Amino acid sequence: MDLQNEKCVMVIDEHLPLGLIANTAAIMGITLGKKMPEAVGADVADRSGNTHLGIIEFPVPILKGSPEIIRELREKLYQTEFQDLTVVDFSDLAQGCKTYGEFIEKMGQVPESSLQYLGIAVCGAKKKINKLTGSMPLLR
Repeated sequence: MDLQNEKCVMVIDEHLPLGLIANTAAIMGITLGKKMPEAVGADVADRSGNTHLGIIEFPVPILKGSPEIIRELREKLYQTEFQDLTVVDFSDLAQGCKTYGEFIEKMGQVPESSLQYLGIAVCGAKKKINKLTGSMPLLR
């Protein structure tokens, strides 16, 4: 992984309650860690000799967007031009499921157009990520 030319961002619905924002970021982050294990650095030790698990080796800005902006971004990411990017989306359907089996079953029954995205994470070539999200403000 070329850390100089790679970038990762999350875009989360700014209108969500704080707990759902945190949950959305956590779920997308865990999925990114599975999909991109090379982005996670080695474990480190502090001066006292205690070990701390490695974390991602580069910043992941969290940007704010409306449901409409996130939907537009998701639709762009289906285009051939962006097929090489790693994309994790998290929807209202996923958030409402109690088990992964329920999620699988429900996703198979709905068209993508009916999903409301709570957030989306995108990783890949810095130029492409900037093209898609460069003008979006940070979620604060």
